[in-house]
Amino acid sequence: MKKLQLDILALKYSQAQTGAYSLILGEADGPRKLSIIIGGFEAQAIAIAIEKMNTTRPLTHDLFKLMADAYHIHMKEVVIYNLVDGIFFARLVCDDGIKQEEIDARTSDAIALAIRFGCPIYTYDFILKAAGSVEPELPAQTDDTDMAEESEEKGFSDDIKLSDLNNDELKERLQQAIDNEDYEEATRIRDEINRRKT
Repeated sequence: MKKLQLDILALKYSQAQTGAYSLILGEADGPRKLSIIIGGFEAQAIAIAIEKMNTTRPLTHDLFKLMADAYHIHMKEVVIYNLVDGIFFARLVCDDGIKQEEIDARTSDAIALAIRFGCPIYTYDFILKAAGSVEPELPAQTDDTDMAEESEEKGFSDDIKLSDLNNDELKERLQQAIDNEDYEEATRIRDEINRRKT
């Protein structure tokens, strides 16, 4: 069965489920997209890897990568191989130069590791036919009002609004959040920095 490569397109607050995020993967050589609902911790693990944030201590996925490197285990690819009752199933394809192993994993963990290892993500046509769409329903929370409402719901309310801070102050707060291992706050600040770039 031919594998189809996927690219990570976006990570957004989910409008479908409170406290969840929507990870959007796009077909590399086609128009179809997959939307995978993941939890907040899983979203943080992916966002931290995408943004290449430096943490004071290794997080779980970073620790896995460090151990794999120490024992010369290479992750070749991630394959989202099945979809059952709305749940995606994934596996890691790894080798140590002698033998190749396939390891079952949650899709969110597999993608968080794929980013860290720099390996491709694949799926099959039947999954894109079943769950993919050309124009998925992307959460449209891009303005300050929506983000502020989400932040308050998630306990991110702060005496100082991020929009009132200059870029240097934002970067300083981002580093403080990372040092304090407050990755939800770091993600919120990163979103504000990215919003200003666009």
